Amino acid sequence: MDFRARPGYLRPMPRYALKIEYDGAPFAGWQRQKQHPSVQQAVEEALRRLQPDAPGIAAAGRTDAGVHALGQVAHCDLVKEWDPFRLREALNHHLKPLPVAILEAVQVDEGFHARFSATERRYLFRLLCRRAPATHERGNVWQVAYPLALAPMQEAARRLLGRHDFTTFRSTMCQADSPVKTLDALDIEEIAVPYGQEFRFHVRARSFLHNQVRSFVGTLERVGAGAWTPDDVQAALEARDRAACGPVCPPQGLYLAHVTYPQDPFQA
Repeated sequence: MDFRARPGYLRPMPRYALKIEYDGAPFAGWQRQKQHPSVQQAVEEALRRLQPDAPGIAAAGRTDAGVHALGQVAHCDLVKEWDPFRLREALNHHLKPLPVAILEAVQVDEGFHARFSATERRYLFRLLCRRAPATHERGNVWQVAYPLALAPMQEAARRLLGRHDFTTFRSTMCQADSPVKTLDALDIEEIAVPYGQEFRFHVRARSFLHNQVRSFVGTLERVGAGAWTPDDVQAALEARDRAACGPVCPPQGLYLAHVTYPQDPFQA
């Protein structure tokens, strides 16, 4: 006899995975806070318009204040089964006018967990170099007023690849058990823009330390400006000392771009 057919068996609530895009500027980060608005709070309040007693949601990454997302993933449990299209549309209706959008909603197995099932996270950082102030991209890039050199930054980035103790590039507020992480990719591309240049940093790893990506980019920017060399970055890494890190860049250029799972829940 199937144990699920036994008397007293409580059927698990249907679980849904949500792919979420947001502008982080109005929020104090992803995680719910008592006194400041968060993305988690916005999505949970939209869910509770559909089910007043809906439990809290879990996400793949807790982005900081001002950090954006192109593909954040969260999961939620609801009492009734929803058509995924209708769930997405209903949530987007209740999220207006906040800059948060549910790109996809899919029903997943009860064993799926947005955070613990993830095998990789990818971040994008956008750095704009031009003297004229950003207009259309204001709040979506980190802007500096001087040109940067691509090749030295790429060489310095290669020094950071692999498994290392990243204490130098870890916030003192980081709560991770260990500073040892494996960095799988840190690719930098240069894009021509009117009256300037944009550098895009594509960073990939299973997981990251608090402020790790922003510490990387702030340090590599110093290399591009000629103030540091790739050898300086190597020495900073080997120092395993937060004081050896370059400047930590601001959050507005950072995006959680993609989360990878053993089986992509959003792939038809």
